[in-house]
Amino acid sequence: MASTRARLTVSYAVVLLGTMVAFGLAIWAGQNSQSIDQVGREAFRVADQVLSTLQSAQATSRRLTYIDSTDKENPVTRPTKEMADVLDLLPGYFVLLDQQGKLLYPSTLMRQLSGDDQTKLLQNWLQLNEESGAVKVPVRNDSLVLLAVARRNTAPGNISRVVAALPANAAEVPAGLIVGTMVMLAPIIFGISMVVAYLVVGSAFKPVDQLINEVEAITDGRSLHRRLPADSSNDELARLGLTVNAMLARLETSFAALRRFTADASHELRTPLTVLRADVERAMHPATNRSERMVALEEALQETARMADLVDSLLTLARADEGRFDIHRTPVEIEPLMREVFETAVILGEHAGHVLSMPVLENAVVMGDRPRLRQLLLNLVTNAIKYTPRGGRVEMSATLRPDDEIAIVVRDSGIGIAANDLAHIFDRFWRADRVRSRASERGGFGLGLSISQWIVQAHGGTITAQSRLGRGSVFTVVLPVVPAPAAADESVGIPADAGDLTNS
Repeated sequence: MASTRARLTVSYAVVLLGTMVAFGLAIWAGQNSQSIDQVGREAFRVADQVLSTLQSAQATSRRLTYIDSTDKENPVTRPTKEMADVLDLLPGYFVLLDQQGKLLYPSTLMRQLSGDDQTKLLQNWLQLNEESGAVKVPVRNDSLVLLAVARRNTAPGNISRVVAALPANAAEVPAGLIVGTMVMLAPIIFGISMVVAYLVVGSAFKPVDQLINEVEAITDGRSLHRRLPADSSNDELARLGLTVNAMLARLETSFAALRRFTADASHELRTPLTVLRADVERAMHPATNRSERMVALEEALQETARMADLVDSLLTLARADEGRFDIHRTPVEIEPLMREVFETAVILGEHAGHVLSMPVLENAVVMGDRPRLRQLLLNLVTNAIKYTPRGGRVEMSATLRPDDEIAIVVRDSGIGIAANDLAHIFDRFWRADRVRSRASERGGFGLGLSISQWIVQAHGGTITAQSRLGRGSVFTVVLPVVPAPAAADESVGIPADAGDLTNS
């Protein structure tokens, strides 16, 4: 595959070659047109020369014509020997016509033509005058084309007009000369143009080569912080550089998130694996009694369940990132779903000593995956209960909005979130206090809100959080609803209990 530089040079060479051929043809056509005009002017000069010669001869009292009265009824004007002596010296094709338009005198070259050619010439030339311009007449079996013009004789005498002619190609530049000149000059011009084109294209592609080198230096994955220089003198390259820089910024963010994700996942798995190993070793120790062994195995089982939850959550997020997690959309009524989640939340809240309420509950139908929506609501209400001190309040509500949306709000009076941490609550493995939350009863992996955000976005909705440290938090989920007639048309049976998914 030829390089772009070589292909552009060849394309330029082809265009240049075509241009040179067209230029040569244009020169030939223009020269041919100009040669016709030049021959016409030269023919007029010949006619004027004949007239001036006749006038000079008349001025010397020479007798140029006489009347032949052999036929008394039709006398004919004849040229004298003196006229022949004067005009035979003049070159070119010309004839003299008398007052009746009859042939008076043909030149030497005219007399050398055949009788048929002379007749053809006279038939065409009798129509000529100074206003009618020139006429082309082929003679000698079309091997010679004569361009003839006429001049009226203004001097006294029996000569009315002089018709002069010259070969039509008399002023033409020989085709061989034009072709030879082009053949000699074309290779030189062509070679110089190719070299110049190659250098110009190389100069134009030099910034592209620099961009390629810069990109190659960044492809190792450890130099994503570097950016391409912006060439302000070239709009196209500047746009390319900005586009590549934007892509590099996204890649840098993705790689950083991947490294952080891998480090956090490894860190989260290391602790339960360490505990699990210690419990198994303690259970296998010969000095461990039966009761201690059962306690160690129970702790190992709990850690195994925690790792299973973590792996399930990671698998869910990984499938979501790749777009391989299907959302099975069916009409889902919000009111029954909210009551089902609220009943579960009441049980969890009683154990934690919280007061749960649902003051506003409006019904609506959304197109969504019911198990995933249930997981979303359970994640939000479980977090609210988890981070609310004993005796606090947790409130759930669902309110219709005028723009075909329903707002689901989970409000708590818990410990709240600092303003600096609020922007990161949907990041994976993020926790406001990692050490305390892992060691305390609120321990988790920091993936619940990430999964909740994915569920909301997969349903075409939005999720927002408002919080103040020590004043509680408010999570608001907004989902698009299905208009009532459409919901009725698409309504299908919804199972009373679609099951629960692992809550992180």
